[in-house]
Amino acid sequence: MIDFQGYGPRLLEGALLTFELAVLSLVVALLLGLIAASARLSGSRMAGWLSMTYTTLVRGVPDLVMMMLVFYGGQIGVNMITDQLYDAFDIDIFININPFIAGVATLGFIYGAYMAETIRGAFLAVDEGQMEAARAYGMSPWLVFRRVRFPLMMRHALPGLGNNWLVLLKSTALVSIIGLTDMVLVADRATKATHEPFLFMVPVAIGYLAMSSVSEVVMLWLRKRYDTGFETRGQDA
Repeated sequence: MIDFQGYGPRLLEGALLTFELAVLSLVVALLLGLIAASARLSGSRMAGWLSMTYTTLVRGVPDLVMMMLVFYGGQIGVNMITDQLYDAFDIDIFININPFIAGVATLGFIYGAYMAETIRGAFLAVDEGQMEAARAYGMSPWLVFRRVRFPLMMRHALPGLGNNWLVLLKSTALVSIIGLTDMVLVADRATKATHEPFLFMVPVAIGYLAMSSVSEVVMLWLRKRYDTGFETRGQDA
């Protein structure tokens, strides 16, 4: 069994951390994307403007720059607040932003903008006639959303959401710049210590490929689930 010159366990720990980071970032991104998409479709000028500003700014700034702005800028902002508390109330507090939390928040914030546009387009693709039929049956607005609008939206959104997820998964490599010990940072340190880049970087590439392959299987299952009934109708037609 290859122990990668003693770095094997650390690479496995880094791979697990990478997966946890990606999944939690996805949850944050989906929540932000759903909120931003709903704001754009709400009819409120203020909510629509805020959502459009968010998606435009985030998609126009490189992920690496945004990562550094949120992590280092966030720490500076927290320090400014604690300094004000000390000056005003003599409360001495020091808060150090956890790199893992910063990574999840930053990736979720970045890809929430991409998810928002994907979800908004999927909502617009839903046939309004089906919404009217659901309301005619006496369904409440929440029940219409949960039983009709959301499943139909997911059917249209899944291809785009799957692509965004794969890009997010690969972007987790950026967290190494803020000191988070993911498998990229472990491999980089091992490479510098042993001068054998292929011994460590190839397994990292294989790890990302494996996670992407599993993701493709999951996305295929989700597409089949949300396409239930539609394929039959197409064949009957």
